Amino acid sequence: MKRFGAIIGLTDETRDRYIELHRESWPGVSAALGRANIRNYSIFLREPENLLFGYFEYVGDDFAADQAKLAEDPITSEWQRIVAPLQRPLTPRKDGEWWAEMPEIFHLD
Repeated sequence: MKRFGAIIGLTDETRDRYIELHRESWPGVSAALGRANIRNYSIFLREPENLLFGYFEYVGDDFAADQAKLAEDPITSEWQRIVAPLQRPLTPRKDGEWWAEMPEIFHLD
């Protein structure tokens, strides 16, 4: 199992809509995440900066392949079409990143 953490922002104008969407997230998206071997997924909001911290655990063997399948899922694609414009990617970030990944530096079970 591998743990992932990443960060992205929201604007004041998009914050409430983003929270509302996640309060009633789509079951099809949750199912697709499960099929992509993602477990224990949480998103935290830091206010007043409107920063989102996402955390999940990956239990599969091929993260790139599972992410590709997730990207091809029509329900997840529609969800992303709706939520992505609400997000404000941070700069700087690596090429190709939307959420800026954060390396794990400490863990305690």
